[in-house]
Amino acid sequence: MSAFFIATSSILDSDKFQQYAQQAGATLAAFGGEPVLRGKFEAALSGEADHQAVGIVRFPDLAALHDWYHSDDYQALLPLREAAARMAIHVYTA
Repeated sequence: MSAFFIATSSILDSDKFQQYAQQAGATLAAFGGEPVLRGKFEAALSGEADHQAVGIVRFPDLAALHDWYHSDDYQALLPLREAAARMAIHVYTA
């Protein structure tokens, strides 16, 4: 069953956000992570939205997603992520 990492972001620093996105992207392959979408928020058709961007990454399974998120390489990026954006992260399976 595939697992999806979905992050919605309110960007605090565009340059740092770009650095974070590039560096985080480089950590995915070792865990089977595959970027699905990186996009700019355009409109809410229903409900409220409090973010400017979204990123979706597909992993082969929930264990791979958790292994990636808790990996030393990704965890080292957390200070950059926190400086770059306020981010809500959710996990879905399908």
